[in-house]
Amino acid sequence: MAGGEHYDLVVRGATIIDGTRAPRFAADIAVREGMIAAIGRLDRARAHAEVDASGRVVAPGFIDAHTHDDRLLLCAPDMAPKASQGVTTVVVGNCGISLALSPPHAASIPPLDLLDAGGGWFRFPSFAAYREELAARPAALNAACLAGHTTLRAAVMDRLDRAATPAETARMRERAREALGCGAIGISTGTAYEPAAAAPAQELIEVCRPLAEYGGLYVTHMRREDEGVAASLEETFAIGRALGVPVIVSHHKCVGAASHGRSRETLALIERAMRSQCVGLDCYPYVASSTVLRADRVAQSSRVLVTWSRPHPELAGLDLEEAARRLGVSKEAAIEAIKPAGAIYFMLDEADVRRILAFGETMIGSDGLPHDARPHPRLWGTFPRVLGRYSRDLGLFPLETAVWKMTGLPAAKFGLAGRGVLRPGAHADITVFDAASVGDAADYDNPTAPATGIDTVIVNGEVVWREGRPTGARPGRLLRRNAHQPPMNADARR
Repeated sequence: MAGGEHYDLVVRGATIIDGTRAPRFAADIAVREGMIAAIGRLDRARAHAEVDASGRVVAPGFIDAHTHDDRLLLCAPDMAPKASQGVTTVVVGNCGISLALSPPHAASIPPLDLLDAGGGWFRFPSFAAYREELAARPAALNAACLAGHTTLRAAVMDRLDRAATPAETARMRERAREALGCGAIGISTGTAYEPAAAAPAQELIEVCRPLAEYGGLYVTHMRREDEGVAASLEETFAIGRALGVPVIVSHHKCVGAASHGRSRETLALIERAMRSQCVGLDCYPYVASSTVLRADRVAQSSRVLVTWSRPHPELAGLDLEEAARRLGVSKEAAIEAIKPAGAIYFMLDEADVRRILAFGETMIGSDGLPHDARPHPRLWGTFPRVLGRYSRDLGLFPLETAVWKMTGLPAAKFGLAGRGVLRPGAHADITVFDAASVGDAADYDNPTAPATGIDTVIVNGEVVWREGRPTGARPGRLLRRNAHQPPMNADARR
């Protein structure tokens, strides 16, 4: 028992789930200068501040493996949608779209407009410029940043409906190299979307060549997630092998009724690939996806909700069929009339969602779109939904496994040293929650309702969320990747 030592913060009476899948245990946690200084019986320790965690679980802060929070970090730095869920780190720049490296006209290009529909936020032509703004205006949470391939295309190409020329590819590659040198942890692609759909695999490989130099990640919203999902997985694995770098499959799912049940096949493919190369994946715990409004996605969905519309903002929150009725046109005509717009698509199967969530190395990513007028409830509810509905209520996996999937696992996959675990010497990113009541309150009718059961959230030793509200603290940092982490998937082969 430590005697009489003085700390900045002590969390007392905790039931600790440490992010490693080890059994929970009772202890106190002491924090000094943003780091965990001690874990154990600390009855005699003194501190500037204390958190009473009696009857609560204390876990590492959650790491949101897939976000589009690039702009939210700057325009709403309290990060309430994520801090309220216990998230302490967000991975931004996904699906090929990043605020960093963007040209000014990016706001006119879907899906880049998901980050900004014309508010002047595309003002970071280099990764260094974005990094400097984050440093000058810190957020409440940490951020690990990817550079977007689609953003690079928009910056160097005059037309996006074709493959890049060798000269354009070289320019993108140099910008990617600069971003990785300035702290980007990898490059993301989004060939499912029109501005990058014409990019062949070889273009992706050539643009991403610097990943091997910097130990970066290849993170992808694959070309197809419906009938072509297996072929897209094989393309992803081949790109990773060609580059010699780890790959992460974003928001893995099987889209459309014709593909329901295929998660058995896709997970088998992923598991096989993991035996010979470094592969990761994330998913969100919902049967509905959300992105820009597209006719092909509407055709694959049983229901569609409008999340925003630039020409018809009054239609946000309505079913597409109701929106069409109000406009007095067919559903097909309504799609064209209300674009540019966003939508929620009910197109997944619950059995697939559960199977992917339960897969051994699936991380959790919200994929929330914070600038939608009526966002998908995953923006505010993802992590408590996993803890409450899927772990506690449905028993899909133990709470220790649920916590690991959102802490220790993503910290290892993304190479975030000292994050995702509770141990002396680790960064003091900590979430305190009530295991009996934690859950998502956001739904499709009230999508911004904060989660229940999240008591206190600590980032780099400072309390950023307490008693249902942000504290105003802004201790977030830009995180770099430690490329010398143990090989991904090593744990699965022990």
